[in-house]
Amino acid sequence: MFAYLVRRLLLMLLTLFGISIVIFFLLRIVPGNIVDILFAAAGYVDPADKANLEKELGIDQPLVVQYWHWISGFLRGDFGYSYVSEKPALQEILPRIPITARLAGLALLFSTSIGIPLGVISAVKQGTRLDYALRVVSLSGLSLPSFWLGLLILTASVAMFNQMPIFNPNPATWLEAFATYAVPAAAVGFRSAALTMRITRSSMLEVLRQDYIRTARAKGASDAAVNYQHALKNAILPVITVIGIEAAFLIGGLIVTETVFNIPGVARFLVEAIRWRDYPIVQNLVMLIAIVVVSANFIVDMLYAVFDPRIRYTD
Repeated sequence: MFAYLVRRLLLMLLTLFGISIVIFFLLRIVPGNIVDILFAAAGYVDPADKANLEKELGIDQPLVVQYWHWISGFLRGDFGYSYVSEKPALQEILPRIPITARLAGLALLFSTSIGIPLGVISAVKQGTRLDYALRVVSLSGLSLPSFWLGLLILTASVAMFNQMPIFNPNPATWLEAFATYAVPAAAVGFRSAALTMRITRSSMLEVLRQDYIRTARAKGASDAAVNYQHALKNAILPVITVIGIEAAFLIGGLIVTETVFNIPGVARFLVEAIRWRDYPIVQNLVMLIAIVVVSANFIVDMLYAVFDPRIRYTD
């Protein structure tokens, strides 16, 4: 077990190192930098001023030197300064992390608490009208883009209540905080809930056909015990995998959701930083997101052994 953990940690570090190289050089490959954008917006280009600004920002140095300065600072916790606001990058990022974390956590909670029970019900009621209705709902969730669903929610809110959901950055109570995040979390979590439901249904149908399920029924076990204690426990591994992947891909959905609902979170801030070629913000944010994704995959692997005693990570 210890050797496996060491190998996984080394693989995580190697993955993060590769991501750092890719994101750093991809940003430099994109035509134009912050200096080009600023001078283009000003309407004139003075070569001397442009060279001085590039030297001040350090983007005139060789790429290898720039990479070393950034990655060494990142490892020390020094994220540099934003090119746009001229404030410390960490100071710009930290206030936005709790907002996106709450939104992503609530969306993931919504997807699992809705998707898994409905998936079990759909599998148990296979071939019934309820099963067909739930399958239509899940297919709709996979088909509807999150940004379109967000716009639909905003339009319906205006038509029904003559007002739009307004983000409150400082809710007074937990109930007000829940109301603030619930609507955008539902918009971005609907697709994840639909996917979780379909995977749960497919996995449950496979398990319900096994001999030990028939044996449990023959022994007089109740439907609830058969479905949740025997079937779901053995069908949960593919669902855990999907939940881990969806937790990582939630960032993509949050980008458009935060934009539609005007939420000042990390995902929306990342898009703005990319538009302005704000290298310190983009590089550090992508690395932080990569750490979250790699850590989520590691946790999912560890959960396999918790939910399935047959899985053991040995030397």
